[in-house]
Amino acid sequence: MANLKEIRNRISSVSSTMQITSAMKMVSAAKLKKAQDAITAMRPYSDKLTELLQGLSASMDADSGSTYADNRPINKVLVVAITSNRGLCGAFNTNILKQSTFLADETFQGKQVDFMAIGKKANDILGKKRTITANHSDVYEDLTFENVAAIAEELMGLFKNGSYDRIELVYNKFKNAATQIVTTEQFLPIVPAEGDQGSNADYIFEPSKVDIIEQLIPKSLKTQLYKAVRDSFASEHGARMTAMHKATDNATELRDQLKLTYNQARQAAITGEILEIVGGAEALNN
Repeated sequence: MANLKEIRNRISSVSSTMQITSAMKMVSAAKLKKAQDAITAMRPYSDKLTELLQGLSASMDADSGSTYADNRPINKVLVVAITSNRGLCGAFNTNILKQSTFLADETFQGKQVDFMAIGKKANDILGKKRTITANHSDVYEDLTFENVAAIAEELMGLFKNGSYDRIELVYNKFKNAATQIVTTEQFLPIVPAEGDQGSNADYIFEPSKVDIIEQLIPKSLKTQLYKAVRDSFASEHGARMTAMHKATDNATELRDQLKLTYNQARQAAITGEILEIVGGAEALNN
């Protein structure tokens, strides 16, 4: 059994760790509320804009469609991996990296697959074995629509000039503080609405349907990417809050066990001293 000094040092160390994880949990909880409100507020707008664009695209002839809806033979693929800049958030980043690697090795096997990193973790880990075309980790320093829109414009340019035939987003979709859903979402080309959705609606378009689509597509794609980054940002704080909560609970349990071990060792030491004193007294009496 470890001596009393070693146990005291371990108790002190675990207590300090517990204070750190507890503080990180509270910080993440405060940031989560703001991030959750932001993604919850923009989801209805983003979903409706995407639905409208898909409905219009599905009702158009192939010849009059947009360049961004061009389904070319898939030879070159770009996977946009959206992670965090920091760790200590459980399996949040690991799940994204696994899914991104799965796309490259399984879904698009035999194709040229490159990666764009949004988040330092994706850049640092994927960059060891994969080709990283760009790293936009600094977007989290000032997470605004304008900054994310610049990344979306870069992606649109890569697709339009033929650098890539398919662009996929991989991110954590926020459900609640304890649940994040790993999501793979086709960014380009635009996915048309399934079936006859949107094609039977009796609308009068002013200006023409083509003009409306050309104006909506850039805005819709920018909003889609912003929503994905916002989803990931909220998921990060939820995952970190949950991870730090579990770490605090584990530290508390370990501290209690160490205190029990310390008290048992201390009791055994005291009992041994008492027995020595009693034994010495008996020897003197005899």
